[in-house]
Amino acid sequence: MSQPLEKRRLGKTNLEVTVFGFGCIKFPNISADQAAAALDHAIDLGVNFIDTARGYGDSEVKIGPVLKRRRNQVYIATKSGRRKADGMMRELETSLKNLQTDYLDLYQAHWVCDDNVLDEALAPGGALEALRKAKEQGKVRHYGITMHRHHTAIRRAIESGLFETIMLAYNALDEEGVGPDLIPLAAERDMGVIIMKPLSGGRLVSPPSSPKPDGLDPVVAGTLREIATNPGITTVIPGMVSVEEVDENYRAITTAHAFDDAARRQLFETIAAMKKELRYGQLCLGCGYCLPCTQDIEIPKVFRALYMHQQYPEDQRFMGDELYDSLGMPADACAECGECVQRCPAGIDIPERMKEAVAAFGRRAA
Repeated sequence: MSQPLEKRRLGKTNLEVTVFGFGCIKFPNISADQAAAALDHAIDLGVNFIDTARGYGDSEVKIGPVLKRRRNQVYIATKSGRRKADGMMRELETSLKNLQTDYLDLYQAHWVCDDNVLDEALAPGGALEALRKAKEQGKVRHYGITMHRHHTAIRRAIESGLFETIMLAYNALDEEGVGPDLIPLAAERDMGVIIMKPLSGGRLVSPPSSPKPDGLDPVVAGTLREIATNPGITTVIPGMVSVEEVDENYRAITTAHAFDDAARRQLFETIAAMKKELRYGQLCLGCGYCLPCTQDIEIPKVFRALYMHQQYPEDQRFMGDELYDSLGMPADACAECGECVQRCPAGIDIPERMKEAVAAFGRRAA
């Protein structure tokens, strides 16, 4: 008998969704039969939240036959990347037809990646207007937004109070994820928080030779458990393509109660070693073990700003500058006490990285 999945309230939507949802971004890579088998198995296990998008190839088309059979057992969410209201309304009709339903539980403005795109979505005749209209017409029960990278835009969207849910990338391997600081803010504003890319697009896995206690990949299981035990997160939607992947992720989530601080630290140490193996260098994991800083420097945010400044395309590097400018205490306040270094699972030479940030952003402390 399967273990019941925890359900959480999806913010102000009041929908009770399972903490483990189904991301369908990879469905274009598999057959319709394989997609149906994976979905049916997940629903049999109690998963009740399915997420897709118009931009995910034929994903909606493959979900449609399953949804038609089991509509009353699941909440369906999809997205449109259109910025104008008329385009978004047209895509809504396509999604409804593909998914073989006459309403969506959640419709989302997709890939709102910076302030300019957010401004366009919020302007008269923009995506928000379409979302509101669709809800008034009964074709959409609730609406939200999905965002990547740009912390300033993400904060604006959260603080605007205009959306019921927000989807964010969150994982410890790559720097696209928002880190933990914006998630509590969204939860405080009663937004449902949906986590995408929890396994960094499939990169967060153990080496093939690694032992797998109870048949579970320890990195996959640990990562999903770390997310599932975050009280600010409503649901996590790993992309899945098979019954086997559904089973593994389900077992990881339903045993999250065993994930304590020692297991969390071990996970981040393992991921830190993976980053070094992948030649990512001394990149911050965003775990927060370095805090509190004796000088009140928000160390993970400094690292994220530095990464944006150094690694983003030239026309996007301003995001790092904006994040750094928003910090209460700049990097040059570092007293080089070394306490943070002793606590860092990745063994990062934090004082040296603070100097690197000072060189990139200039001296700011009085």
